[in-house]
Amino acid sequence: MTQAEDGKPRSDEARTTYDPEITSEFAIPAGLEVSRGGGEPETTSEFAVPSGLHTRQPPATEAEGSAFTLPSTYSAQDAPPAFTPATGVPAVSLIKDAPWQDRMRTMLRMPVTERPAPEPVQRAEEGGPAIPRVLDLTLRIGELLLAGGEGAEDVEAAMFAVCRSYGLDRCEPNVTFTLLSISYQPSLVDDPVTASRTVRRRATDYTRLAAVFRLVDDLTDPETHVSLEEAYRRLAEIRRNRHPYPGWALTLASGLLAGSASVLVGGDALVFVAAALGAMLGDRLAWLCAGRGLPEFYQFTVAAMPPAAIGVAFALAHVGVAGSAVVTGGLFALLPGRALVAGVQDGLTGYYITASARLLEVMYFFVGIVTGVLIVLYFGVKVGGQLNPDAALIVSQRPVVQIVASMLLSLTFAVLLQQERSTVVWVTLNGGVAWSVYGAMHVAGGISPVASTAVAAGLVGLFGQLLSRYRFASALPYTTAAIGPLLPGSATYFGLLNMAQNQVDKGLVSLANAASLAMAIAIGVNLGSEISRLTLRIGSAGKRRAAKRTRGF
Repeated sequence: MTQAEDGKPRSDEARTTYDPEITSEFAIPAGLEVSRGGGEPETTSEFAVPSGLHTRQPPATEAEGSAFTLPSTYSAQDAPPAFTPATGVPAVSLIKDAPWQDRMRTMLRMPVTERPAPEPVQRAEEGGPAIPRVLDLTLRIGELLLAGGEGAEDVEAAMFAVCRSYGLDRCEPNVTFTLLSISYQPSLVDDPVTASRTVRRRATDYTRLAAVFRLVDDLTDPETHVSLEEAYRRLAEIRRNRHPYPGWALTLASGLLAGSASVLVGGDALVFVAAALGAMLGDRLAWLCAGRGLPEFYQFTVAAMPPAAIGVAFALAHVGVAGSAVVTGGLFALLPGRALVAGVQDGLTGYYITASARLLEVMYFFVGIVTGVLIVLYFGVKVGGQLNPDAALIVSQRPVVQIVASMLLSLTFAVLLQQERSTVVWVTLNGGVAWSVYGAMHVAGGISPVASTAVAAGLVGLFGQLLSRYRFASALPYTTAAIGPLLPGSATYFGLLNMAQNQVDKGLVSLANAASLAMAIAIGVNLGSEISRLTLRIGSAGKRRAAKRTRGF
């Protein structure tokens, strides 16, 4: 017992309770009644149902569903207002006859919780699929597609299709510029299995790309059974296949491409031969640098020098040959149109990291070309070469000759991309249509070159998507080579020439015009492909919902 200040006795227990110096901040305040549990633990999970809240218990006979099964209390007609948008998210039904690209792309653009129930497993072996081997096969297929120049969304769609074809429905592929990864979670309580693969080399071979697409199409076909061993065997054959065209054919195609491009900007037969010789010499020098292990930046720099040197030589000799057309033709064979279109496509579909990396690669290639041409032009101007920057305005109008040259340019571009021989004819016709539309709008109609280029590229993308759906293949072999005649080779050359003559302002304006034309090509191709997917009723999944990650909320 102790004596309080008022003289009344007080117990030690009471003193301990009310003394603030020895009371914990977690102690129960005086006067608060707390019920003592009967032997149950006081700590609960954050997912525990609060007391007083009554929930509907599922019947005992109800089977346990997967993470993709709609809740029993959910109704697509009377959706609760707790979703975004307020009317609720309706259940999406996919058309089974649609191409696998559309079905997988639609599912990838949906959140995991909103994806429809998985399709019946067609290729599950006895005892279940070997998860590590399925993931490894998926990564190897994605590696070939990404190294071949396919867009990030199409690569993810192919990886998702391979996993689902072997019964792995809870998988999430992820594609960046140099890294592929995929994660699979067997159930909500099991640990996920993750695998990754690095893409270190890129080789442009559209024949191999088309073979990979056929393999994925067979894997997703419900009427075809392709075992893991068979898929691995076919994949190994695809990797071992040699290129359809030998090295000398690629060098010759590079020369013909440059010669055709020089004809498009007003060159004659002599200019055609000069541009072809310069491009072939540059191609051989680039191969020599590649064999010595030099980076691609220096390969582009070296390859751009011979055409520029031949153009300067014609200017110094005063032979009356348009040296600017020679240089422009040589630039056409080097401009990275394929990487530009893929980079802009990734940006428009929401893959901003991959798009930034691709566009940065395009910038490095372009800087390499600029460096090679500027070195030659600078010394050419110093030794008295009369190169006229205003020659870009003097382009002869020869519709038939230019259409034939544009088709030859697309054909040789397809050979450089190692396309299948069956696709070369189609892409050649597509390139002729692109140049015809551009000439009709810009030359005959007087419309701005940017708008004319965008419309022509849009038709290229539209026709390319139609042809790819008809043949159940990738759209790249039908679009990339067809945009060759639209590449801004002349605007790039005259911008560099102005800068070499210390006319920086005019040079920057011309280079900005070249950048505008390049963006118009890339956006037009992507827009044409999107329009074909939205409007086609045959071989399409209908009007798909846009990706939520690009809506802004």
